[in-house]
Amino acid sequence: MTLYGEKSPPADDRPTVQVTAVAWPDDGPATVPAPAVGEPEDTPRRGRRMRILLAAGVTGGVFAAVAGAGAWAYAGDVPRGTTVLGAELGGRSRTDADRALRAELDRRAAALAAPLRVTVGQRTTDINPADVGLAIDVPATVAAAAEADAHPVSRLVGSRTVDPVVTVDVDRLDAALGKALGNEARGMTMPAITYQGTTPKVVQPKPGLALDPQRSADLVRAGWLTGDPITVPLVESHPATTPEELDKLVAELAKPAVAAPVTLRTDKGSVKVPPAAIAKSLRFTADKAGKLTPTVDVKRLRTALGDDLNAIEVPPKDATMSISGGRPTVVDGRPGQQLDTADLGRDLLAVLPKSEGREVTGELKPTPPALTAEKLAGLGIKERVSTFTTRFTGGMASSRSQNIATIAKEVDGTVVLPGKTFSLNGHTGERGYAQGYRDAPVILDGKLVPGVGGGTSQFTTTLFNATYYAGLEDVEHKPHSYWFDRYPAVIESTIFWPDLDFKFRNNTEYGLLIDTSFTSSSVTVSIWSTKIYDSVKTEYGPRRNITTPKVIHLEPGPSCIPSNGINGFAQDAFRVVKKGGVVVKREKFSWRYDAEPRYVCGPKPS
Repeated sequence: MTLYGEKSPPADDRPTVQVTAVAWPDDGPATVPAPAVGEPEDTPRRGRRMRILLAAGVTGGVFAAVAGAGAWAYAGDVPRGTTVLGAELGGRSRTDADRALRAELDRRAAALAAPLRVTVGQRTTDINPADVGLAIDVPATVAAAAEADAHPVSRLVGSRTVDPVVTVDVDRLDAALGKALGNEARGMTMPAITYQGTTPKVVQPKPGLALDPQRSADLVRAGWLTGDPITVPLVESHPATTPEELDKLVAELAKPAVAAPVTLRTDKGSVKVPPAAIAKSLRFTADKAGKLTPTVDVKRLRTALGDDLNAIEVPPKDATMSISGGRPTVVDGRPGQQLDTADLGRDLLAVLPKSEGREVTGELKPTPPALTAEKLAGLGIKERVSTFTTRFTGGMASSRSQNIATIAKEVDGTVVLPGKTFSLNGHTGERGYAQGYRDAPVILDGKLVPGVGGGTSQFTTTLFNATYYAGLEDVEHKPHSYWFDRYPAVIESTIFWPDLDFKFRNNTEYGLLIDTSFTSSSVTVSIWSTKIYDSVKTEYGPRRNITTPKVIHLEPGPSCIPSNGINGFAQDAFRVVKKGGVVVKREKFSWRYDAEPRYVCGPKPS
């Protein structure tokens, strides 16, 4: 019989195809042959066939259920069951998760903005989260939620909480905590070795107590959302060079370095480097970590050796410029021969610990001038931009006139490159007897007294006005305490070594030449460059707050210099600069002059 009570089919309809099905335990081979002709189909083969069909149906159902559950579990970018700050982000796209998290943050806005109570050291302070950049990085938090570890099974039935990504400005937080900390923190005492003469002086390292900025940030980030008390400890930090290492440096380098001279040999001869020069050039420098490193500062060494290097070196000479026939003329410089300092410091440092064999070899190399004729000719120094003259009395026989001539010669021919600042004190150095200056009246403590270099202030005023009318930048100047009618009011300057200086900056794109000249009754300074402005003029405001001099009697003698007295007053002067017919600059200069007393050499009349 056939299944469901039908008769056996004709021989032509018998199955000839084998069906492959699921093999059940103890069922034998999974291949089922077609039944023989006339064989009933309700034999054990039929039962096995039924089981095969049933298994196939169940399996298909399971697969369908699993597929459906997988589709549900893997819906969205964020695994199901994922929460951040209590907000359910699971099963959402990143865009929806971002929106949901921001909505949760909006609900918590007041709590998130509340001041944090932070204990730092022994002190407690309140910090506003916004002031130190405390915030939740929403995109980064959503990305972390989407990448949360989720096993397929846990995606179906599990849950997970992802911590938000918290940001903070480390520098602003450190500044806020440092302000609250006050003087509780202390910096490390860095190790140091210096010389007093040729005797090493030592500063022992000491630990510091301070905040660790990164650690502070980690603790504040962690405590912000939990509401737990936040305590930021101070961290003790020790300099990298220990006291033992410092003592070793002194014993093995600092002391033996200055125990004897070092011989510097070259092809042109030798020079002795005395202990005093070694002490001035041997430097022990501590880095931020307190690591002490010895070096030889070759520039300091050259300065300490001074003229001794003239025995082996030929200094280069810069190109110069002078005014000849009413035109600037360039005179070429020459190269020199100087020590190659590239290896000198290293070689010298190597022999300083030794008691014998204290010799180094130096190499002389050609040294071009800093200012060549080609460079000087290309600076645009082509015309006289300004000139100014002041007059004096007494002729060239007076000491004051001689001082004016001496300083004028020293400054004559000076070239100031674009952007550079000229310092009169820096250019001349000390103006004393050794430099050819003489005693002449100077103002000291409000009265005229004999002093070396008197009269140089007149040259300073002349130079100041020449640069003023060239439109150059005034950097430093100071008018006299009293006004002298040989100078323009307000627009004048004194000088005194080393405290009072005159400085100006060449604030143009061209070089400039200072040209000086003098006669028996005047001194003139001219500035040569490329003319930029149409004109530079001075407009004066009225004199005000005028005071009259008082009479002071002084002890007669060589140090007493009488004077007639000068009124005091205040006044403003305006430098008006025009270019292209338009005022491009209007600068105000103001000064208050004291009334110069009338000094009388002799007793007060009874």
